[in-house]
Amino acid sequence: MNESTLSKKEVICNWPFSDSSLSIKANAIREILKVSARPGIINFAGGLPAAELFPETHLKEATEKVFQKHGPKALQYSLTLGIVELRELLSERISTADNKYEPDSIQITTGSQQGLDMIGRAFINPGDYILTEAPTYLGALSAFNFYDARYCTVPLDEGGMRVDLAEDLIKKYKPKVIYVVPNFQNPSGITMSASRREILVELASRYQIPIVDDNPYGELRYSGDPVPSLKALGGDAVISLGTFSKIISPGVRTGWIAACPKVIRMMEKVKQSVDLHSATFPQYMIYEYMLAGHLEKHLEIICKAYHKRRDVMLNTMANEFPAEVTFTRPEGGLFLWVTLPKSIGAADIFDKAIDAGVAFVPGKPFFPHEDNDQHFRLNFCHASEDNIMEGIRRLAKVLNSL
Repeated sequence: MNESTLSKKEVICNWPFSDSSLSIKANAIREILKVSARPGIINFAGGLPAAELFPETHLKEATEKVFQKHGPKALQYSLTLGIVELRELLSERISTADNKYEPDSIQITTGSQQGLDMIGRAFINPGDYILTEAPTYLGALSAFNFYDARYCTVPLDEGGMRVDLAEDLIKKYKPKVIYVVPNFQNPSGITMSASRREILVELASRYQIPIVDDNPYGELRYSGDPVPSLKALGGDAVISLGTFSKIISPGVRTGWIAACPKVIRMMEKVKQSVDLHSATFPQYMIYEYMLAGHLEKHLEIICKAYHKRRDVMLNTMANEFPAEVTFTRPEGGLFLWVTLPKSIGAADIFDKAIDAGVAFVPGKPFFPHEDNDQHFRLNFCHASEDNIMEGIRRLAKVLNSL
C-alpha cells in the first residue's frame, strides 16, 4: 500500500457537516431504548405499541390481495400525494358531518414524523417562534429544531394547554405556528378540554396562525367521553396530522396530513423534494386491510387490551408509589406522566431504576427549554400486565428508598 493510498484513507469522512446537522442532539428516547434493550429490563420508555397485538394474519392477507389485484402498480413509483385509493378511504373515514375531506386534501407521509418535518420546511424560517405546550412531543422539537425554531410555551394542567395564557404570548412572540397534541398528549396523557379547544381555535383564527393538530392517539380512547376535534371546530385554520403507527403498526411507516387545498399544494411540493412519494406497497397493503373491514375490529382489540394495562399500571402505582409522587390518569393513548417532589430529579433516579431492572424516559427533553426535571414518562401499553406490575414495584422500591 503506497503513501498516497494511506493519505486518502486518513482524510476520508473528515468533511464539514452543515451547521444545522451539527446542532442536532441525539434523540433521548432512542438513546434510552439502547439501554432498555438489556436482558431483564422492563421497558416503559419508548412509544412502542404492543407487538404481540399487531394484526399479522390480516396484514398477510392484505399483502396477498395487493399482488392479486394491483400487481406491478404496487411496486412502481406513484403519486406524490399518495395513492388515490387510500386517500379516498381516509377522506371518508376522517370526514364528519360538519367537516368534509376530499381525497386531494390529504397528503400521505412516511409516518407522521415526516409530516412534522414537512411542516417545519413549509412554515419555519430561522428564529421563528412556535407556540407549544410544555411539556410537548420530543419528536416535534427534534423536527422543528432543525429549522432553527424558537419556542414560546404554555403550561398544562388537567384540562390541557392553559389557553388563557396563550394570547399574551402570541402578542409578544408572534408565533408562526401553534403546535399541540390535544388527545392523550405525549408525554402527559392529558386531553385538552372542549372549551379550551374552542378558545384556541378562536385565537388562531383571530391572529391568523395555523394550528398543527398532531393526533396519533385520538382513536385509542378507553374511558371518558370523546371531545370534538380541533379540525371539526376550526376547519381550515387547522392542519391535522394522523398516522397508522399506533393503530396498525409503526413498521408500515404511513401517516397523513389533512389540510386546506392551499396547504396541501405546498405539502405536495415539499414532499417531492424530500422523497418523491411515500412507499407505494405499504399504502396498497393498508388500503386492502381497511377495505376488508379489519381496522375497526383491530381497534376494538387493542383498546380493550390497553385499557386493562392502563388500569393495572394506575392501580399498582396508587398502591406502591410514595404519596408525594403524583401522576396523570389518561383516558386513552399510550402514556402517563409522573411528577416527583422538588427534591428529586428524574435524571438522578434513572440509573437507579435501570439497576433495578426498569426503564422510563426522564421528562426534561420534553420541555423546549429543558428547564424542568421533576417528571418522567411511562408507557403503559407495551409491557404485559404481569410485567407492568413487576416493573412498577421495582420503580416504587427506587422511589421509596430516596
